[in-house]
Amino acid sequence: MDASPTRARRNVAVLVAAQAFLGAQMPMIFTIGGLAGQSLATNPCFATLPISLIVLGSMLSAQPLAALMQRFGRRAGFLVGALGGASGAAVGAWGLVQASFPIFLAGSLLTGIYMSSQGFFRFAAADTAEEAFRPKAISYVMAGGLVSALIGPQLVKMTSEALVVPFLGTYLAVIAINAFGALLFFALDIPRPPAPSADAPLGRTRLELLRTPRIAVAIICAMVSYALMNLVMTSTPLAVVGCGYSQGDAADVVSAHVLAMFAPSFFTGHLIARFGVERILALGLAILAASGVVGLAGVDLANFFGALMLLGIGWNFGFIGATTMLAGAHRPEERGHVQGMNDAIVFGCVTVASLASGGLMNCSGGTPVEGWMAVNYAMVPFLTLAGGALVWLALRPRGT
Repeated sequence: MDASPTRARRNVAVLVAAQAFLGAQMPMIFTIGGLAGQSLATNPCFATLPISLIVLGSMLSAQPLAALMQRFGRRAGFLVGALGGASGAAVGAWGLVQASFPIFLAGSLLTGIYMSSQGFFRFAAADTAEEAFRPKAISYVMAGGLVSALIGPQLVKMTSEALVVPFLGTYLAVIAINAFGALLFFALDIPRPPAPSADAPLGRTRLELLRTPRIAVAIICAMVSYALMNLVMTSTPLAVVGCGYSQGDAADVVSAHVLAMFAPSFFTGHLIARFGVERILALGLAILAASGVVGLAGVDLANFFGALMLLGIGWNFGFIGATTMLAGAHRPEERGHVQGMNDAIVFGCVTVASLASGGLMNCSGGTPVEGWMAVNYAMVPFLTLAGGALVWLALRPRGT
């Protein structure tokens, strides 16, 4: 694909704007999804099920969206994603009006289509970028989330109680965000992938790709980084409110977390270029472990802020590092297979994590404090898996 510096920077600018504006819906929904679910569900153990279904929808959409973009281009896939976000918010709003948990869950599943398409923004940034600019392009697009971290929680504060039905105003705002944000994609200049000729290389099978060490480790590190972020973040509003703080405090904690997720993106790419992707991945896993330690240290508001900010920074280093490793480990004709397979596996694990989050938080102990402790202890096996995979890759001979 043509790696023109001017084209690459234009596409990065468009994707940064999309990440900033359209991306605001994710902190909005993640802030109130569990609280709305708790108000609608008959069993509190299912409070985070709406978040889990968003992630499940993302997992189910990853392969079809990857195939759609491989055939028709990035713009088509991103427009489908915005349509999914608007449709999901509309169905979710109807579920709130009807006080129907099943309808609300159906809207969450549709919202996953947008979440999946947003995950491809980082890959699209690399499509027209030269190799030296690629990690920076990925980082800059991720940095667009800084604006979404500011916009999203503030919109929650403005809209969650604006109408008679709690949270309805937030879902109506999400519909508007998708409708207007979709217009950005008409400014993208990413050529549609050429149709393969009869004698074109087919690339490796999915099993062969998974057996490639760098691809396997990249997927594991992305999976663990995202799963841990989702595990802890999903239960955080429930924990904050359950420990006696307000919904506004919960929104502020989520806002600080999302800021920490994306603020390092201004220099993560430079750090990867200077120190190597493996070192930055290892640093990300260490910071995620530190987040768990702070979370276990207490339930003061400062602990929530500290744990969630460290969680965001660790996710940033881990996820951008894994994306960069993956982007350099496959051939052009394998792009659709690798990226779709990666996101399907990652969001499959994230779905399990978000399902576990509600159960751990509401049903593993007698109090919100005990539930919050259980969530943080659950980070240990994930970190062990990713750390072990990274050490295994580092110990392999470089020629293999």
